[in-house]
Amino acid sequence: MDIQLDIWVRGENHATTAVIEPVAREPRAWTTNDVSAVLVGMLRALERAKFPEADQDRPVSLRGFSWIVNPFEDGGVVIALELSLGAVVAGPLDIAERALSTMIESAVAGERASALRTGSDTVH
Repeated sequence: MDIQLDIWVRGENHATTAVIEPVAREPRAWTTNDVSAVLVGMLRALERAKFPEADQDRPVSLRGFSWIVNPFEDGGVVIALELSLGAVVAGPLDIAERALSTMIESAVAGERASALRTGSDTVH
């Protein structure tokens, strides 16, 4: 499934757009793993916008960013992530706001628990 992104890199005067395809399922059928893949895709797209030469398979941890799920004016919702590097917005997505928020919370909590178990210090 194609997911439209709007990307703004801090310090630049314009936004760019991109498309990611991290999952095959439609948003209403997403699992927590699908949501994790979407978040990783969003973070990688933001990094590529700032550093085009960055390794596309570099490890990504779901820590160190703020997120919100907001209703979109024409229907659906958007996911917005903000980091010191900039911001990225995905959507609109056809899924209930609360369901998506719950899956994001679960994905981030799962990542946090995994990092505590392994002692990982990778933060993105």
